[in-house]
This record gives sequence, structure tokens and C-alpha cells, in this order.
Amino acid sequence: MTKRIGVVGGGQLARMLQPEVTALGATLTVLDPDAHAPACANADANVLGGYHDEKAIFELASRVDVITVELEDVGVEALARVRDAGTPVYPAPELIALIRDKLTQKQAYERLGIPTAPFVEVAPDDPQAFDNFGYPLVQKTRTGGYDGRGVVVMDSSADYANRLDAPSFVEAKVDARMELAVMVARGPNGECAVFEPVEMVVDPDLNLLDLLLTPARISDELRDSAKALAERVITELEGVGLFGVELFVTHKDALLVNEIAPRAHNSGHHSIEACQTSQFGQQARLLLGLPLGTTDQPKPAALVNLIGAPGFQGETVAEGLADALAIPGVTVHLYGKTECRPGRKMGHFSVVAETVTEVLANARAAKRALSIKGKQAL
Repeated sequence: MTKRIGVVGGGQLARMLQPEVTALGATLTVLDPDAHAPACANADANVLGGYHDEKAIFELASRVDVITVELEDVGVEALARVRDAGTPVYPAPELIALIRDKLTQKQAYERLGIPTAPFVEVAPDDPQAFDNFGYPLVQKTRTGGYDGRGVVVMDSSADYANRLDAPSFVEAKVDARMELAVMVARGPNGECAVFEPVEMVVDPDLNLLDLLLTPARISDELRDSAKALAERVITELEGVGLFGVELFVTHKDALLVNEIAPRAHNSGHHSIEACQTSQFGQQARLLLGLPLGTTDQPKPAALVNLIGAPGFQGETVAEGLADALAIPGVTVHLYGKTECRPGRKMGHFSVVAETVTEVLANARAAKRALSIKGKQAL
């Protein structure tokens, strides 16, 4: 049995994977350029080096039986050479490369007949190409976009001035009534475990993502369709690993694949408390060659990201932690990032309760109570 797992990246995703690996009697070695990265304190061993550093990647491979990643911006060429030399890499380096380029990702959907919003590659300095495609539209950079970066919504040609000057494409702006995310674990033998869809709940006043709720407030038929589509796209791509599949739900309840993440995903963090086998438990199992676990979720759950508060930076301070933890069903995860900056993802908390109403109420109460900020005011 595989016993030693290596991860390229020492952030919070590797940090949350570590307890599941240890519980199964295996070890975790992380590669990161920062010796104080979140996962380094808990990992069994660390390799200091950049995510594209071929020497460091081969050093990691010499210490482990299998390698995975916790981010897309990695040295896929070096990982392919490591794989070809005998150390399995999941997901496959070629699939990581395909997914991290959002244009080739969209082209793969088109080739495989996966429903997605219409799109076309454009040159950012060609306003006619934007006009020809038609507004409203969304411009996305091919690479480097995450957490809202690398994306511009354009409702009319007047918004062209806000375009991103980078290799990109445009896609139709989807009039979605809801956004969903589905985590899919797929083992080397093709075995799949699919989690309940997560609903993105938007704050109606701020028009910002407020929290993630599961089970999503959708029909059983739509729930089954979302899970089936998520499993289908990962199977069609021959993906092995853990994947987050983001979906749009139109007003006619059609499903469109938006994007895929080839790794553990924010929309699956609630599973640590809410599901019989968490996303990280599934990841550990498939990397170790073990059967996948059940994704059963007995009770409703929610997840809220903890983002660095505006106006402060420096040493991390958690204000209201005791008040938040006093709320029933709340579990807080702080990622061990010693420096807090405005907008930086510093942790999350989950809420589990008997009803959706109770989950939403307790989640919003905890969100009001808890603030993560730097020690110094800007």
C-alpha cells in the first residue's frame, strides 16, 4: 500500500489534508517556497522550493510514493517527467495544464459535448471582436485568475474600457438563478464519490457571496442532474483526484459547467464536519489506493470564508472567536497564516444544524461575531 504522499503547495488545503493522511497511517511531505507556509508546521516533512522548481519537484518525488497538488500554477512539465520516471501524479500533469488555461478548459467542454456558456477567444485590443460576440459578456484571462481575479463583466460596449489586457476569451453572461458547486473524487480505478451540491448564497444588499449552503435548495431532480453532470465531466476528462465543479443553473433549470478546479476546493470544506467522509478524506483514500468513502451528509450545513478585514495588516488577530464558538454547530478553522492583509483568505467556519433555517441563522450570527484582522491599522 502507498504510504507516503507528497503535495506541491503548502497552503491551507495541504494543511487540512494532513490529519486525514495521518489517520490512515501514512505521511505527508509538502513542497513550498515558504518554510512557514500553513501546512509546513503539521507536515511530516518539507521540501523548500518553488512550485515550478524541477530540482525541488524531483526531490519531493524521491521522498514519496505519490504526488498531488493544491494549486494549478505548478511545474507540469517537471511533474510529467517525475510521473514518467515512476512516481504517480494525480491529477495528471496534462489535465492540470488543460484546466488551468480556462480557454483550453472551455474548448474541452465543447469537444466533449459538455454544456457550457458560448465563448470565443479574443484579442483584448480588438473592440470589434467584443462587439461581434455581443454584450452582455464576461471577459476571462486564460491563466492566473482566481477568487474573482482575471474576470470582468461587461454589460455594454461602454464597459470595454475596463477590459483586461492579457490573453483571454469572452463568454456569454449567463442569466443564472443560482450557482452550484459539486465536489467529485475519482480514483485511479474509475471509482467516483460525488458530494451533495453546494448553493452559493449571495447577500442581496451587498451583491457579494455570503455563504455556501448544502443541501442546495433545489428539486431532487435537479440535484441528481447536477451530481450526474459533475461526475460526467470528470469522467470524460479521465480525471483522477479531487475536483470542484462549478455550475450555473438557468431560470429554466438547465445546467451549464462554469469552471473546474483540479484540487480540493473551498466549496467542499464543510464536509470536514458535515459528511461521513470529507473531501480531504476522499483525497487521502484515492492517493493511498483505498476505496472511497460515503459522502452521506446527515444534516444541513453551511460554510463562511474568513477574509482579512479592511483597514488592518500585520500579525493575525481573531476577534470574537469565543462568541462565534458559543453558537451551536459552529466549527472554526484558522489557516495558520501569521500575516493578515485586507482581502486575504485567513480561514473559514462551518455550521451544522437540524434545519436549513437554523443553519442560515447560526452562520450569519457567527459571521457577525467573528472578525480576522491585522494587528496594525493602515
